[in-house]
Amino acid sequence: MRRPPTTTDEERPRLGREQLSQVRRLFVFARPYRNRIIAATVAVAFASGLGLVFPRVMGDLVDSALGEVGNADTSELDRFAVILVLVFLAQAGFNFLRAYWLAIAGEGVVADLRRAVFDRIVRLGVPFFDERKTGEITSRLTADAAVVQTTVSTAVAQALAQGITLVGSIILLFLLSFRLSLAVLTFVPVVIIAAAVFGRRLRRISTDFQDKLATANSLAEEAISSIRVVKWFTAEEETARLYDHDIRASYEVAIRRARLRAIFVPTVTFVMFSTLALVLWQGGRQVIAGNLTAGDLVTFLLYTLTVAGAIGTFTGLYAQLQEALGASQRIFELLDEPPEVAATRATANPEPLGTVSFEDVHFAYAERTGEVLSGINLEVRPGEVVALVGPSGAGKTTLVQLIPRFYDVSSGKVLVDGVDVREQDIRQLRARMAAVPQEVELFSGTVAENLRVARADATDAHLVDACVAANAHDFITEFPDGYETVVGERGVKLSGGQRQRVAIARALLADPSLLILDEATSSLDAESEALVQSALEVLMRGRTTVVIAHRLSTVRQADRLVVLAEGRIIEEGTHDELLLHGGLYSELYGRQLEA
Repeated sequence: MRRPPTTTDEERPRLGREQLSQVRRLFVFARPYRNRIIAATVAVAFASGLGLVFPRVMGDLVDSALGEVGNADTSELDRFAVILVLVFLAQAGFNFLRAYWLAIAGEGVVADLRRAVFDRIVRLGVPFFDERKTGEITSRLTADAAVVQTTVSTAVAQALAQGITLVGSIILLFLLSFRLSLAVLTFVPVVIIAAAVFGRRLRRISTDFQDKLATANSLAEEAISSIRVVKWFTAEEETARLYDHDIRASYEVAIRRARLRAIFVPTVTFVMFSTLALVLWQGGRQVIAGNLTAGDLVTFLLYTLTVAGAIGTFTGLYAQLQEALGASQRIFELLDEPPEVAATRATANPEPLGTVSFEDVHFAYAERTGEVLSGINLEVRPGEVVALVGPSGAGKTTLVQLIPRFYDVSSGKVLVDGVDVREQDIRQLRARMAAVPQEVELFSGTVAENLRVARADATDAHLVDACVAANAHDFITEFPDGYETVVGERGVKLSGGQRQRVAIARALLADPSLLILDEATSSLDAESEALVQSALEVLMRGRTTVVIAHRLSTVRQADRLVVLAEGRIIEEGTHDELLLHGGLYSELYGRQLEA
């Protein structure tokens, strides 16, 4: 199995401009929610400001209690207690507003981010998906977005609150005691340096973890979607072994991340509590000397704890930011992928006649050596049925995938209705085509939803007309839910013939001028084949049709047969003409008759 490429440490974004650029890109998604963010910021300011009142009130309360020892009058204590309760109540109210408004903004940002990523995914060209696994892509929508979501929803609020608390506490510390404040600030550079060192390494490990997890998710998704293949070949043990290998790889990275966190947090905690011990020692000496009251020392200690808590929170937020940057890097890699190549010279699309021309077409896949198609010259006229035949690997499927511009030619031209496909609007170009593949791909929704993929505004009457013409209406109405029957993932609840007829009805709704068929009856039983063949005849009527033929007996009535071998056209003519010619087609046809 091909593994998705992972990013090396050298390729990770360094602390600086690139990371700041990622943060700015995340904040772009916050613009629609700026009013709520501003309101939440005001609430944070009030809540944090009220939090700074608590240590001062506690210090006054201690001085009042010590001054009133032996005195029965407790009115001063009562007043301070009431003030504290009111402060806590007001702080709780502002914290509610802050948490609620920022949660709405955070959830909205991540929802918009997911929409933007998915919108870009569906607009990427086919070659992009050839190079990557489905699970690796969806992991960026789920696991990576979840990491970013946690950061956006909680880290913003904490950063604002702790920032205000930190600055306010440091100012108040200096107002209380300049000497003690210098002692407190000795541990700040140590924590900042530790955060920078640990945070950078944590980001690298977190990104590596997301890569490993995406690999495991990709394997799991493939195994689940192809569970029948796993069961047929009793590959449960091997599939579980492969998944176990990938999960172990991600587990090992997670252990490294946990070890790093386990070292980081106690280090910061030790520095902070050592500083607290220093403050108690120096402050106690000042109280004994009469230079500081006991209440002021209590206030100072509480502000010191507040500063330590704020810095500790910031270091945690920094680590969380590093993880989010690793995840957002993978998300932005998708957003930065260029969409399908636009028309080089956007011209008005011609009238849909159904003419297809290949002029000296050469094509090679980027990841392969050698050409798949070499010097193809072919014209398909309006209303003509042309069958592409030849041995496996001759280039038949590749040739038809150049028509809707799933791939661009290496050289030469592909023209639809006389205009190079590279000069046409892709949506309008593909809107004139429809395909019925050998393996029909249906979505897991209802029959009606699958039909409306071809025409979103189709009425129920349109669906019925198309299904009647495709010999699908009868079996659909036999289901209890009729057209609202859920077909299951990939249409698993329908038989092969039923899926083919739904696909034909879908193509009829699209009303294409150009039709591509990939041997739509080759895997069906005789009864289903007859029904599907009858529906195909209706679908092909009056339309230019290119058929990829595997069973040669199904294309004997084609207007023209084009025989490919090793990426070249070697024979061309009707069924009878090619049999008389005695070339490759005659040989292939004879083998199938013998079989």
